[in-house]
Amino acid sequence: MALTGRAALLALLGTLVVLFAPRPGPAVAGVALLLAALVAVDLLLAGGVRPLRFTRSGDRLVRLGETATVDLIVENPGRRRVRGLLRDAWPPSAGAAPRHFALDVPAGERRRLTLTLTPVRRGDREAAAVTVRSLGPLGIAARQGSHRVPWSVRVLPPFLSRKHLPAKLTRLRELEGAHPSMVRGQGTEFDSLREYVPGDDVRSIDWRATARRSDVVVRTWRPERDRRVLIVLDTGRTSAGRVGTAPVPLAGREDRSSAGRGAGLGGLSGGLPGGRGGAETAPGWPRLDWSMDAALLLAALAARAGDRVDFMAHDRSVRAWVSGAGRTELLSSLVNAMAPIEAELVEADAADMVAAVLARARRRCLVVLLTDLNAASLEEGLLPVLPRLSSRHLVLLAAASDPQVAAMAAGRGTPELVYDAAAAERQGADRRRITARLRRQGVEVVDAAPEQLAPALADAYLALKAAGRL
Repeated sequence: MALTGRAALLALLGTLVVLFAPRPGPAVAGVALLLAALVAVDLLLAGGVRPLRFTRSGDRLVRLGETATVDLIVENPGRRRVRGLLRDAWPPSAGAAPRHFALDVPAGERRRLTLTLTPVRRGDREAAAVTVRSLGPLGIAARQGSHRVPWSVRVLPPFLSRKHLPAKLTRLRELEGAHPSMVRGQGTEFDSLREYVPGDDVRSIDWRATARRSDVVVRTWRPERDRRVLIVLDTGRTSAGRVGTAPVPLAGREDRSSAGRGAGLGGLSGGLPGGRGGAETAPGWPRLDWSMDAALLLAALAARAGDRVDFMAHDRSVRAWVSGAGRTELLSSLVNAMAPIEAELVEADAADMVAAVLARARRRCLVVLLTDLNAASLEEGLLPVLPRLSSRHLVLLAAASDPQVAAMAAGRGTPELVYDAAAAERQGADRRRITARLRRQGVEVVDAAPEQLAPALADAYLALKAAGRL
C-alpha cells in the first residue's frame, strides 16, 4: 500500500482541525476515523497490481550511439480498472526514456508502452523490474507491486572506422590486379603468362613456356589469397586507459544497484523519486574500444581480400574466440563477441596468450596483437616469450598512443609544466626504445594516435600484402 499527495493533504487538514478545534478529543478521533475510512475504501477499490501480465518485444541489438526501441505490453485480466503510474527500470547506462508512464488499463484490455534506449556503453543491458502503482478512485491510496519482465539488449561496438573501408578496398583492388599493377615478391601466387616487355624482372621469365613459343614469356603474380589472419585483443589492465576523444559518449561509471533501488515508485507525492540516472561522459575511449574499432576494419578488409580471419580476446585466459566465420557473417560474429568484453584490471599473461595462439594456429599466419606499447609491461611479459611466436608466425603489434602525452611534452613556463614535459619525454623515449626492440625481433609495429590507429593498421596489412609477406 502507498499513500499519495492527497492523503498527505487530508492529514494536514485533519491536523489543523485538531489544533483549532474547541474540544480536540472527539475531533481527533473523528478525523482519524474519517481518514482511515477514506484510505480503506480507496485501497479496496484500486485495481489489482499482482494479476497484471507483461510481455515485451522490440530490438535485441543496437550499435553504441544509436537508439533501440522496446515495447512493453500491459494486460489487465482483473475486474477493476488499473489507473496510475508505471516505471520500467533499466541500468543507468541503458539511457532509458521516458522514466515513467501514466497507466490506464480497463479490465480485460491491454496497453502498449514504448521505451527508447540510447546506451552509453557496450555490453548487455538487462531490464531490472517493472513497478506499477495503481491508484484508487479518490487518489488517496494506491496498491504497488513489482514484476520481473526479462529483456536484454546487446550494445555492439559502433565500428566508426567503417568510413575508411572504401579507400582501403580501392588500394586492395589495385594490389590484386583489378588495375594494371602486378607485384612480385616472396610468397606470392602465380596469376598468368604474358609476353616479355623491356623493364620486366628477368627472374620472372618462364623458360619452359618460352621454349614452346617464339617469344619470351614472363609470369605475372598476384598477392596470395586464403591466408590466415589471427587478431589478438589484449584485455588486460593497460587496455583500460582512456585516450583520445570519444566520438560516441561512454559511461565513466555505473551504479549497478541503482536500477534495483529505483524500481520502486516510493514517496507520498505520487511521483518517481531518484536522480536522473544518467551516466557520466568520459573524455576519451578506453584503448580497448579503439583496438576493437581497428580490429573490425582490419577484419573487413582481410575478408574482402579473401583471407581467413580469426579473433581472440585474452588477458589471463581466453575471453572470446571466433573462428571459421564466413565472409558474410564475420563482422556480425566479431561485434557480438566484442560487445560484452570489458578491460580487466589485471596484468595480462603473455605466456598464456602465446601458448593459446600457438595451440590454435598450427600453420604460419599473420598474428595481429592489439595492445599498448607500455615498456615495463612488455619487457616483463611479452618480450621474453615473443621469440616462440615470431619464429612460427608473422607478428604485427598495433597500439594507440596518448595524444595528451605529446601535448605535455611541449609544456613550458612553470616548474610543474616542465616536470610534466620531462615525464612525457621519458615516456616517449621508452616507447621508441621498446618499438626498436620489437622490430629487431622481426615484429612489425604500428604506433598511431587513437583516431588513426584503424587506418594505419589497415595500411600496414596492405603493405605486407604488397610485399608478398603474407
